[in-house]
Order: sequence, then structure tokens, then C-alpha cells
Amino acid sequence: MVQPESLTSETEDADELISVFGTDVLHFLVQQPMAGDRLDKVLAKLIPEHSRARIQGWIEAGHVQVNGQANNRVRQIVAAGDEISVKVQSSEQALALEPDDVAFEVVRESPEWLVVNKQAGLVVHPGAGNWQGTLLNGLLFRYPSLSHVARAGIVHRLDKDTTGLMVVAKSETAQTHLVRQLQQRTVKRHYRALVHGWLKDAQMTVDRAIGRDPKVPVRMSVSGPGPGKPAITHVSRLRTGTLAGQPVTEIKCQLETGRTHQIRVHLASVKHPLVGDTLYGGKVLVGAVRQMLHAESLSFVDPVSEQWVSLTSELPGDMQSVLNQVQWTDAGAC
Repeated sequence: MVQPESLTSETEDADELISVFGTDVLHFLVQQPMAGDRLDKVLAKLIPEHSRARIQGWIEAGHVQVNGQANNRVRQIVAAGDEISVKVQSSEQALALEPDDVAFEVVRESPEWLVVNKQAGLVVHPGAGNWQGTLLNGLLFRYPSLSHVARAGIVHRLDKDTTGLMVVAKSETAQTHLVRQLQQRTVKRHYRALVHGWLKDAQMTVDRAIGRDPKVPVRMSVSGPGPGKPAITHVSRLRTGTLAGQPVTEIKCQLETGRTHQIRVHLASVKHPLVGDTLYGGKVLVGAVRQMLHAESLSFVDPVSEQWVSLTSELPGDMQSVLNQVQWTDAGAC
């Protein structure tokens, strides 16, 4: 067993400063290059496979010791020679939630990630009213190792009644990598949708901040109190027609950001709500009993190979059936 006292070289890499006592406690000896920096920043450099936010949570919960003393001050400055012990914690979600045999389709996977083609009606993450039977529960059942990854590896979500592609990380390292790609807006996500009305312009961009609707808690809004969060959706008109005697347009959307209900809110804000999306003013027409929205394509950089991964998904049967009933009058970009 390597004792902390033997870790004295100031030229050692971060990985070489780690010795494991048991299975879930990491010990570090702070070297001069990291002296004078904040505790959370130092640990983020020493254990980059864990996100900084998660490390901060461990510090605040008392799972980090400095020189044998429990510490819950994220901003504490560390000095050369300080001994830091970290008791690695499983995510709260993994501890609180149970695996459940939930059906879902995996379209591709690697040792570091998998891509799910989510069906309509499947909730992604447990929450009020949906504590079981979610995609997260199904992931824990099919991939037990995900119990050691925050949110069972989920890095982005789709609404319950939105279908299509989602990437899930199999390790914290991959999860951190993918989250950073989302934050840097390098993940490419394209959606197909059917909206009410005829879009006048072939191309448009909706750049409106989104926040919680102050009147309806389950809704989001572009006009709520406060500044909201920046949100940008690019929209391309594909073709126009009529459905049950009402004008409709098939569109393709590309997200730059990933806010809750973003496409639904943005399209409703420009008077083109999604067909079937009754929460935001859409109407149920000839079988469109949910919002007609499908995550059709997804591209991201593999966290290990650094190569692009690009996938597409066919429209689900119910949405294709609705489109088949449209009387198309303008082929648009199709």
C-alpha cells in the first residue's frame, strides 16, 4: 500500500498522486503547482472523471477531508503538503431509485455510450408522479453499472411524448465529456415536427429566452418574469398542406440550446404550435393525440476516439400515419 508520505515528487502527474485505500476513498498529497488554489478546483484537476459540480456537492456534504479534518468549504485554499481524502459517493438518484424492467430500444452502443430511440409515453427521468417506469429505471435494470454514474448516464432529455434519439453515457468520464459538448453547442440535434398554419419563410430562427410560466407551473414561457435562459431554435420549412381542413406545415428544427419544452414553446410563440400539443395551443387532429415531434438525427464526438458519431431515426408509426393523411400542396424543401 502506498502511503501519502511517499508521494513527494513535484513533477508527478495527477494520476500518480492517487492511491486508493479500500474501494471508494481516494487520497492525495497536494504538490506545489496546485498550492494556493481552491479545494474544488484542485480536486476537479485530480479526478477529472467526476464533474466539478458533483465534487462540490461531496465537499459540502462532508465527504472530503483536508489533513484529517472534515471540510465543507468549497472555496478553502489548499497548501503544498496538504493531505486530501475523498470518499467517492454514488449519485443520489442511483441510491434512491430502483431498477425496473422498462422496454426501450438501443440503436447503437460502445463501451462508453449508448443511443436510445425513445418511444412516445416514456418518461426519461423520475419525478413527481413518475417515480418508476422511466427510462432511467430501465437503464439501471439493463445496465447495472450505471448505478455508479450520475442520473444513470443521462445527459439530455426528451419530453414524455416526444420520440427519437438520445445519447446516454456509460461512465462519468463519458458523461462529463458529452455534457461539455452540449454546453459548447457542438452536439447536433435535428427534429421533425408538424405545426399548425403555413410558415411564410423557408428558414427562420427563433431566439427567445425561456423561463417558467408564472401562471401554469407545468408550462414554460418566453414571456415569464425575469430574464429566462437563452434559447435558440433554427426552423426549416419542408412542405405545407391541409389536415382535417386545417393548414399545417412539416418542419425541421435544429437546436442550439436545450431548454425544457424549447421547440414546443418557440413554435407556439410565433403562432405555429405543434399539432397535438394541447399544452401549448395545438389541436388533436386525426390521430395526432400527442405533440407531433420526433428527434430525427443526433451527432456527437465519441469521448474516446474523438470521431464523429451520426445517427438517424425513422418517424414513428403514429406520426407517419398523421403525415400520410395530410393533403400536401407545397413540396417545399422535400
